Amino acid sequence: DVQLQASGGGLVQAGTSLRLSCAVSGFTSDDYAIAWFRQNPGGVREPVSCISNAGSVLVDSVKDRFATSSDSTKNTVYLQLNRLKAEDTAAYYCAAETAYQCSTLSWYYPGVYRNWGRGTEVTVSS
Repeated sequence: DVQLQASGGGLVQAGTSLRLSCAVSGFTSDDYAIAWFRQNPGGVREPVSCISNAGSVLVDSVKDRFATSSDSTKNTVYLQLNRLKAEDTAAYYCAAETAYQCSTLSWYYPGVYRNWGRGTEVTVSS
């Protein structure tokens, strides 16, 4: 079974950086998609990024500041958060779906992912 565990959140000042990690295990397919979502204090959940074995994508609102990458030797996906703003404060979740790549999946809809990790909290002070 696919399992995910997000980590790396914390309380930081605006303008600084964090790197979030999502440790993944249990993949049984060559194709995969691992996405990051965030839920702000108002309860709104929005997509952030997706990475698969074929590439990665980020939403327009963060693509100039964030990046997602993977390390296959560690079975870990990363979300690099740069130049953080107070508006980035949220619980960040990673989610996975097998047998898909980001490019062949409506990755920005939470409902397409069967596997979710627990969120890691990012709080940005200004």
